[in-house]
Amino acid sequence: MKISRVKDTKINSIDFENLVFGKTFTDHMFYCHYRDGKWQTPEIKPYQPLTLDPSASVLHYGQAVFEGMKAFKDTDGKLWLFRPQDNFNRINLSAKRLQIPEFPESYFFEGMKSLLKLDQDWVQSGTGNSLYVRPFVFASQPSVQASASMEYIFMIICAPVKSYYTGGEINVLIAEEYSRAANGGVGFAKAAGNYAAQFYPTSEALKKGFQQIIWTDASNHEYLEEAGTMNIFFKIKGTLVTSPTNDRILDGITRKSIISLAKQDGIPVEERPIKVSEIKEAHENGTLEEIFGTGTAVVVLPIHSFSHQNESYRLPKETPIALQLKEKLVGIQYNTGEDPFNWRQAVD
Repeated sequence: MKISRVKDTKINSIDFENLVFGKTFTDHMFYCHYRDGKWQTPEIKPYQPLTLDPSASVLHYGQAVFEGMKAFKDTDGKLWLFRPQDNFNRINLSAKRLQIPEFPESYFFEGMKSLLKLDQDWVQSGTGNSLYVRPFVFASQPSVQASASMEYIFMIICAPVKSYYTGGEINVLIAEEYSRAANGGVGFAKAAGNYAAQFYPTSEALKKGFQQIIWTDASNHEYLEEAGTMNIFFKIKGTLVTSPTNDRILDGITRKSIISLAKQDGIPVEERPIKVSEIKEAHENGTLEEIFGTGTAVVVLPIHSFSHQNESYRLPKETPIALQLKEKLVGIQYNTGEDPFNWRQAVD
């Protein structure tokens, strides 16, 4: 792997206390080209703009997938990743669904760890601070033929971040008209187009004072699925209930981590279809105790109210299970707590 370092770092110009999520990037990036039927020699080079042909296939047919993960620094200055093998497996699963060649495991881990070690000063210590790591791959062949590209670029870029949401109540709208994904589609993949299709309905919800939409099934808008950047959990009569993963719902890494931690703590968990009517009924009879979202960016995010059919439903202010599980998860990520599942991986 070829490594080219920056001559002058820009880190000294960064205000780490006032970061806007995903707006500031580190000094270097990982880059690897696929052409002639194989992945070429990867390289790490200074973070810089790309030059693409106007006919680059991704701009016309949307062949692009990505991952979201984080690196953490403990109080001793050691770097850690959280379940990176899951991210690697998932980006290749997403790539396969979009007819993108799978990326070699050795390139992925050697490249990412080399990049993190090179830019390790960008990772701030302390809970709430992390380095958001964004692997992604897109079709780069100059062609407007409506077919899979013959060339691709795989990259990793990194952004120092603080908390995704910074205070305030989180209110969500249950979708009645728009859908995120359909059976047989690409909802399970982290395909770029999944998120593009969410922007308009989400912007309409934001205008009404909501922060997210909880998507429902495309057939009848009867079953709850996931939110724009989160999987969703409901605590009903002391049991955590969440939708099962399928070809419409992303297999969230934070989601399955929360399930494992809850079961370890003796909290009953059910992965099953959840009707909108069930949640409304549980709220009315007082058995709906908590709702929270999970995801790489948000970690665990309590939800304070939901709305459906022009009616709002407020939730209890206390969210003990959400906070308990978040504390355990964060303890693993920052190397301040026990890691019984061996999810934490050192960046050596």
